[in-house]
Amino acid sequence: MKVVKAAWDKAPPGPKKDGAHRHYAAAEKALTAHDEKGALKALDDATNALH
Repeated sequence: MKVVKAAWDKAPPGPKKDGAHRHYAAAEKALTAHDEKGALKALDDATNALH
Protein backbone atom coordinates (compact mmCIF):
# COMPACT_ATOMS: atom_id res chain seq x y z
CA MET A 1 0.00 0.00 0.00
CA LYS A 2 2.88 2.35 0.71
CA VAL A 3 4.11 2.12 -2.89
CA VAL A 4 0.68 2.89 -4.33
CA LYS A 5 0.19 5.75 -1.86
CA ALA A 6 3.58 7.21 -2.79
CA ALA A 7 2.73 7.03 -6.50
CA TRP A 8 -0.63 8.65 -5.84
CA ASP A 9 1.00 11.45 -3.83
CA LYS A 10 3.42 12.20 -6.69
CA ALA A 11 0.76 12.16 -9.41
CA PRO A 12 -0.36 15.50 -10.82
CA PRO A 13 -3.92 16.63 -9.99
CA GLY A 14 -6.57 15.44 -12.39
CA PRO A 15 -9.00 12.66 -13.19
CA LYS A 16 -6.38 9.90 -13.01
CA LYS A 17 -5.40 10.92 -9.49
CA ASP A 18 -9.07 11.19 -8.45
CA GLY A 19 -9.80 7.70 -9.79
CA ALA A 20 -6.77 6.25 -8.08
CA HIS A 21 -7.85 7.86 -4.80
CA ARG A 22 -11.25 6.16 -4.99
CA HIS A 23 -9.56 2.78 -5.50
CA TYR A 24 -7.07 3.46 -2.71
CA ALA A 25 -9.91 4.32 -0.33
CA ALA A 26 -11.64 1.07 -1.32
CA ALA A 27 -8.42 -0.83 -0.55
CA GLU A 28 -8.23 0.76 2.90
CA LYS A 29 -11.85 -0.19 3.55
CA ALA A 30 -11.23 -3.76 2.38
CA LEU A 31 -8.22 -4.09 4.68
CA THR A 32 -10.30 -2.84 7.59
CA ALA A 33 -12.83 -5.58 6.77
CA HIS A 34 -9.97 -8.14 6.58
CA ASP A 35 -10.64 -8.71 2.86
CA GLU A 36 -7.12 -9.14 1.52
CA LYS A 37 -8.23 -10.25 -1.95
CA GLY A 38 -10.46 -7.19 -2.32
CA ALA A 39 -7.69 -4.91 -1.06
CA LEU A 40 -5.19 -6.28 -3.57
CA LYS A 41 -7.66 -5.85 -6.42
CA ALA A 42 -8.38 -2.26 -5.38
CA LEU A 43 -4.64 -1.50 -5.18
CA ASP A 44 -4.14 -2.96 -8.67
CA ASP A 45 -7.01 -0.81 -9.91
CA ALA A 46 -5.45 2.26 -8.27
CA THR A 47 -2.11 1.56 -9.93
CA ASN A 48 -3.81 1.10 -13.31
CA ALA A 49 -5.75 4.34 -12.86
CA LEU A 50 -2.50 6.27 -12.49
CA HIS A 51 -1.11 4.96 -15.79
